[in-house]
Amino acid sequence: MDQTATPLPADTAASKQGQNRALWGGRFATETNELVARISESVSYDHRLYKHDIAQSKAHVRMLAKQGLVTAEDAAQCTSGLDQLCSQIENGTFGAFDIKLEDIHMNLESRLTRLVGEPGSKLHTARSRNDQVATDLRLYLRDEIQLLISLVRSLQRVLVTLAEEYAQVIMPGFTHLQHAQPVVLGHYFLAYCEMFDRDAGRLEDTLNRLDFCPLGSGAIATTTLPIDRFFVAEQLGFRHGPCRNSMDAVSDRDFALELLAAISISMMHLSRMSEDLIFWMSQEAGWIELGDAFCTGSSLMPQKKNPDVCELTRGKTGRVYGNLLALLAMMKGLPLCYNRDMQEDKERIFDSLDTYKALLQIFREMILTLKPNQERMFAAASDPSLMATDLAEWLVRNGVPFREAHHRVGALVGECTRSGRRLNELTLTEMQRVVPEATADCLELFDPLRSVQARNIFGGTAPEQVRSQVAFWKRQPWF
Repeated sequence: MDQTATPLPADTAASKQGQNRALWGGRFATETNELVARISESVSYDHRLYKHDIAQSKAHVRMLAKQGLVTAEDAAQCTSGLDQLCSQIENGTFGAFDIKLEDIHMNLESRLTRLVGEPGSKLHTARSRNDQVATDLRLYLRDEIQLLISLVRSLQRVLVTLAEEYAQVIMPGFTHLQHAQPVVLGHYFLAYCEMFDRDAGRLEDTLNRLDFCPLGSGAIATTTLPIDRFFVAEQLGFRHGPCRNSMDAVSDRDFALELLAAISISMMHLSRMSEDLIFWMSQEAGWIELGDAFCTGSSLMPQKKNPDVCELTRGKTGRVYGNLLALLAMMKGLPLCYNRDMQEDKERIFDSLDTYKALLQIFREMILTLKPNQERMFAAASDPSLMATDLAEWLVRNGVPFREAHHRVGALVGECTRSGRRLNELTLTEMQRVVPEATADCLELFDPLRSVQARNIFGGTAPEQVRSQVAFWKRQPWF
């Protein structure tokens, strides 16, 4: 099939214009190439902005009526028609969106004009798709960010609950994926509570910075018509009023980049927790079980129970990173102001939002099913070498400089390793050969419960400190 557009004779151009369904088509004598229409359309994914586009259009037409640019009757008809379109979309009677109209904005305007007639054709007065798209996206993301914050807070509440429940369950803490020192499981959960609290803060910061209204900026330089941008901003609930510079307003996607960066960091936290849970569930550790509803089996090996949610989270984190990098790469070479490249922002944004929202909800439910094997955790934390630092600090309290204490205890551990013995198997006499300051009290240091209780320092892993931090989180207004 020949896709080449054929120029129209001058005497038929006007009649053909009525068939050209693009609302910007007055300048053009031929229809858009079919393949171009396919790569140009965005309604297949930006249709999710319909509520925000309708809300924006209603505010805009109210402003037009207030300023005398359309009649009150025109505004009422547009408002009523927009409400009808919203109902049609939600009850499934709107029908298919037309890709020839490219996006949700022109689909709604075209359908409104068919529904109410001439008043619908006045709706776009003093408005460009450039400021319309930017406004819709900010409205949509404002709602989405508020939802994300509530999901993060919900996950934090679960972590605090688990921290309180497991404030005395002892396990090895890791550095370099090597057993380091005994900690309590509740302290671990509170570490992630801190991370997700920062994530919520980043989302709140993003919400604050995007809360300006681009509408009224036009395509680039506002309009000669006497519009009231402050009225529209107030109607749409933008806390900071209209954007101060029309060129920046239509070309800015910093708020989207900031959101994807915040999501990426939080996805990294989910991925790190996933890595821990995967290892803890392995036969080598055997420290936890996750509920069957959050695991899968093998198509070949009937005994398998795989922590696939955690593995998928690691994989999807890379995908979310890719969305951020794609948007950064898209924006880095764009001159002011709006460029069509920017249409590519929405799929990246929507995909990251959908992925992050789903995982926040899944993690909240999944970790509620987590059951620790307390005996195995305690056994792993009972290796006396994990309390080597306790011995070094005992020496410090008894006047030995830390570097000297560190060296002596390290030498003692080395001797035990070479002889195949554990620190708690040494006699006092044997210990004193390397650590002459040692007393009988040192032989009591290799107890993981005593070790965690001794770390009763603000921010520490002592059960008392964990309970204190739990109380702190429970006092937060979102708890």
